[in-house]
Amino acid sequence: MKRRLAGSGLGPRIFGALIVVLCVATVTAWLVALVIGPRLFHDHMLMVSPAEPDSDVVAHAEEAFDSAWQTSLMVALLAAFATSIFVTVFMVRRLVHPIHQMRVAVTKVAEGDFTARVPEGGIGVEFAQLMSAFNTMADELDQTERTRTRLLADLAHELRTPVATLDGYLEAIQDGVASADTETLVMLRGQTDRLTRLAEDISLVSAAEERRLSMYPTPTRIGSLLTAAQSQTRSRYETHGVELHVSASEDAQNVVLRIDADRMGQVLTNLLDNALQHTDPGDTVTLCAEATDVSLTLKVQDSGHGIAAEHLPHIFERFYRVDTARDRTHGGSGIGLAIVHSIAAAHSGKVRVHSDGPGKGTVFTVDLPRHTTDTVKVQ
Repeated sequence: MKRRLAGSGLGPRIFGALIVVLCVATVTAWLVALVIGPRLFHDHMLMVSPAEPDSDVVAHAEEAFDSAWQTSLMVALLAAFATSIFVTVFMVRRLVHPIHQMRVAVTKVAEGDFTARVPEGGIGVEFAQLMSAFNTMADELDQTERTRTRLLADLAHELRTPVATLDGYLEAIQDGVASADTETLVMLRGQTDRLTRLAEDISLVSAAEERRLSMYPTPTRIGSLLTAAQSQTRSRYETHGVELHVSASEDAQNVVLRIDADRMGQVLTNLLDNALQHTDPGDTVTLCAEATDVSLTLKVQDSGHGIAAEHLPHIFERFYRVDTARDRTHGGSGIGLAIVHSIAAAHSGKVRVHSDGPGKGTVFTVDLPRHTTDTVKVQ
């Protein structure tokens, strides 16, 4: 019997449990009435006729009472039992139906259909919260799956371009159509460098998202960090005719944070390179720093192309591009901003982006917390 119940569904088990409760309640009510009812009636009859406790009138009245109460109680209990069965069936169905919907939706999600949803609501706050939580989870899984699909497609494109170039030139050299001169070797080396950078970038982002990013924090003066970032990107800015300015108060430059200087330098150079890709000759890019008692803010602001509002929530996703064709022409992998986000998070910081729209420039902001170790002196 135990195994049979364990193998049955939730609805039959709840229904069976409620039937058992109703049967126990019915039998209990009958026994209580059987024990207490006649005794109470007999005592009341003695109060009416105390001189004749054994008279035929008293016996006949008690016999009539027994017949009346047993019949009426039996009919009442049967009616209550039948009504309770009807209500129990209704409540069990109402309870089991959303659970069945949840089971169907969970099965679909387990089979890879992340569009499955359950109607929110139900018979109580707990069910409504459970269904809302499930739909939220399904939305996130659906978004993750779309991102994964797009990531694989973009990764395939990024690999296909340099591999096709390498294959074409090597085949031409093998057929004698082209020669392995210096120019060809430089081009081939550039394609292999591109593949190497892509592999390193993917490895870096994956390590950061899995919290395996190697960090070597040291007391670092912010002014030195800004100067290094400016030096590393100055030549590229001059080549493209874009003005690069560094603006920071003396207080902000003298702030010392315990950070990984190389990683944070990569954050600034990635942001500056991204700004360079989305500006035209004559535009201006400004790298600035602002300090408060609890945080340090680094900003990269440009007067370039700007970003439409629908793209802003996806800017820090891997391989996401606002202008796909232009970025691929410039050799961007679409992963630099994802690296920025990961490194900032590894420093317990946050990175934000703001733009008033196309043609109105963009501002990237990195907020880093200041700790008590900020007072450590840099030698």
